[in-house]
Amino acid sequence: MLRNFRPWLVRAAFGALAFAFAFGAAAAGSKAYVGNFKDNTVSVIDTGTGAVIATVPVVAGPHGMGVTPDGRTVYVSGEDSSDVSVIDTATDRVTGTINVGKTPHGMAMAPDGRLLLVGIYGEDKVAFVDTATQQVVASVPVAKPHTISIRPDGRFAYVSSQEPGKFALMVVDLATHMVVRTLPLEKTPRDLEFGYDGKALYFTMAGVNAVQVLDPASDKIVAEIPTGASPHIANFFRGAPAGTVVVQGPGELTLFNPATNAVLRSIAVGKQPHWVAATGDGKSAYVTNEGSNDVTVVDLTTGQTKAIHVGNAPRKVVVQRAAPNTAAAGARISIANFAFAPPEITVVAGQSVTWANDDGAPHGLMYKDGAKGTDLLLPGKSFSRTFDKPGTYDYACSVHPYMMGKVIVSAR
Repeated sequence: MLRNFRPWLVRAAFGALAFAFAFGAAAAGSKAYVGNFKDNTVSVIDTGTGAVIATVPVVAGPHGMGVTPDGRTVYVSGEDSSDVSVIDTATDRVTGTINVGKTPHGMAMAPDGRLLLVGIYGEDKVAFVDTATQQVVASVPVAKPHTISIRPDGRFAYVSSQEPGKFALMVVDLATHMVVRTLPLEKTPRDLEFGYDGKALYFTMAGVNAVQVLDPASDKIVAEIPTGASPHIANFFRGAPAGTVVVQGPGELTLFNPATNAVLRSIAVGKQPHWVAATGDGKSAYVTNEGSNDVTVVDLTTGQTKAIHVGNAPRKVVVQRAAPNTAAAGARISIANFAFAPPEITVVAGQSVTWANDDGAPHGLMYKDGAKGTDLLLPGKSFSRTFDKPGTYDYACSVHPYMMGKVIVSAR
């Protein structure tokens, strides 16, 4: 007889406002997430009002950050840990932790949102995380991987390898999980980012006051963009009027013409700027300032700026492309390895949840509240339920009752 067998198992057998001084408006309700390295937190900024609306505790030493294309999930790697925190953007709470390996650094999200790559600096590898199951499904050896960028077509990832004496950009085939090319460098690579159209890879190197422009068709450096001291990250965002470079020495955001690679102007930001991300329309850039504990929001057309105070030593930042329409879209739970992944999920009233059987065995669903489930869900099949009322809904597998999960429904 099973102990503590739950009786119900037996019975069942976020309108946005533009900044007042003419900032290009972000998508309504979209948010920016800023990793505060010294606080072990993430500050959440409403991009419409410019207000910090939440502070989320995360893994120690938040370093890399990524957001799914639908804006529903933010991932944060902890440099002083072996983990990645998973933030549900509907509630701005950590809903899970993924063990990826010692000292994770940068990360990159695949264009379709199904795969997250994490550079594991302390174990000389890049980990592949399945975002449906929140589990590491593969890895590839790369010495001292620091930052990662995935080509917009989703075929290859470029990784900055900081192995002493063997600095390089490593090209990884995402289908085969293999390093297919090594591009040697004379100096330590810092960040690397593909422009939104995939025509250029922009990367920086320690001690070089210029951005390197690499043609991914030939893997050759075809141009340099001169900057002030210590450029860190460069990118060309979709919809933006110009490319952007964070220049740490003078505390500037430099704008350049991506067609000619000519510098257009420089805009003063905060002290020791570290990272930049843009709103979905490409009109505004969010620059983290590690030395002044704030974020500078820059209107890329007018050059106007606004500072938003966050936590201590903000480094990385990601911005939702648009506010997720959680009421209309659905959430997905994978059934794999005789477990529900994630085991707990938060949705809003009116949202549906779909359980997909990604396992090799049949499963089923039964709900504690007495709602009709399904007795048999064969491999490859799915089942959906819409949750109309706020509350906590416990459920289990009707075939294997020890498999349990929970859906938390919040009000809209």
